[in-house]
Amino acid sequence: MQAEEFISPTFGPLSIDGVFARIVEYMDEGGGHTYNLIIGTDSFLSTETLFVSAIIVHRVGHGGRYFYKKMLRRKIDNMRQRIFYEATMSIELASVIMGKLNENGFKKLPVEIHLDVGMNGDTREIVKEVVGMVTGSGYSAVTKPASYGASKVADRHSK
Repeated sequence: MQAEEFISPTFGPLSIDGVFARIVEYMDEGGGHTYNLIIGTDSFLSTETLFVSAIIVHRVGHGGRYFYKKMLRRKIDNMRQRIFYEATMSIELASVIMGKLNENGFKKLPVEIHLDVGMNGDTREIVKEVVGMVTGSGYSAVTKPASYGASKVADRHSK
């Protein structure tokens, strides 16, 4: 799989431009609905670190569609570094998608970055820092247990 190739359970392999086209198409076909764009990244540690970033278009009250991309990187044993890298990947992906959406009349679409951190477990010490990084970048930050973009969708494809 190429580094920039996304997978859609509905449409198969897509480029970032293909993902964008499918997002716009999905929002255009559901006239009058409210949408949220959710970006989440999760990782799986082995001999290397597998990162999975997911883009979810949520048609509020009516399901949604998602796209994901897998990337292998060097092994990152340090949990703190890995979590910050996940957040950075999500912020960068959100910036790319929002740049394209802004050019096409979807500037007001709410964007949430779903983080694989929460007040329970090993990540509780870094929640404020990671949330601050995301909100400082201009996005809403969602943590566990509500961060299904990272903890459910991306996680499903990271193992």
